[in-house]
Amino acid sequence: MTENNSIIKVKNLKKYFSLKSGFISTIVGKEEKFVRAVDDVSFDITRKKIIGLAGESGSGKTTTGEIIALLQKPTDGKIVFNGKKINDLSGKALVEFRRACQMVFQDPYETLNPRFTVRRSIEEPLLINGWGNENKRFEKVKDALERAELRPAEDFMYRFPHELSGGQRQRVAIARGIVLDPVLLVADEPVSMLDVSIRAGILNLLRKLRDNMGLSMLYISHDLSTIKYICDEVIIMYLGRIMEKGPTYEVLSQPVHPYTKALIASVPVSDPDVKREEAEIKGDLPDQIDIPEGCRFAPRCFSANDRCQSEEPELYSIKKGHQAACFLCEPK
Repeated sequence: MTENNSIIKVKNLKKYFSLKSGFISTIVGKEEKFVRAVDDVSFDITRKKIIGLAGESGSGKTTTGEIIALLQKPTDGKIVFNGKKINDLSGKALVEFRRACQMVFQDPYETLNPRFTVRRSIEEPLLINGWGNENKRFEKVKDALERAELRPAEDFMYRFPHELSGGQRQRVAIARGIVLDPVLLVADEPVSMLDVSIRAGILNLLRKLRDNMGLSMLYISHDLSTIKYICDEVIIMYLGRIMEKGPTYEVLSQPVHPYTKALIASVPVSDPDVKREEAEIKGDLPDQIDIPEGCRFAPRCFSANDRCQSEEPELYSIKKGHQAACFLCEPK
């Protein structure tokens, strides 16, 4: 993977949230504790590709997306956008990055101002960036609505969020995300709040936007079925670390890490004759403050041995582009 082919390069990314100590703890000098939400994560987002970020709640996938969109500051690590480090952007440089990178959130009703019409919601980024005059902004909003497949655009311009269906609200949120013609879109669980019957339409829309606009995307979801449908590559996260990553078809059809296998086994299959490998998980997600030593998945893994309890595995290469953090994959 070449530098020129990557729009975003994430290297050793960390995000630790400090837990506030009480007065007594401070006096006796107890060690400060942290929630290690993202812990030494590295990956690339290549041009015109959709990269999936998957895992259980608490895996760190949403925090990773927000850091990439510069909605949170990393504790450590490096984020490179188009060849330039962007960790500490401010002023004009930050404004320019925000034009290039937009985010679509999980709940469109929460992210749309209920007192704004559809036109005003989509026009807001243009107004903030001083883009064009009123007539040009009108045409730009109309174009964004058309690209989000809300047609004819004039029928939606002056509606309020409560007058729209859930799918229509998410399309408005997507239209707002693309109105500035970004090159990178971070989509955080964009279909999880929608009825199953309309999810495919939103996923197809995102793929069309990638093809027609040349967008790169980071698609965050706990739903492996939507990951399989839309993503070119997938990254499986657990307790802030990457467990497995590679081409989506390969990772989901030939999983190597026990955690990946367990996630896939939990996805319902409509065909009762389909036989799948059993892959169970023991217990519940560990406390994110007291991360287990060694492999952090070991306490829940049926394949774990003594080494797993004391050493943390690195990402081993399975084949080109496919890696897994498991001693089962260690080269002999």
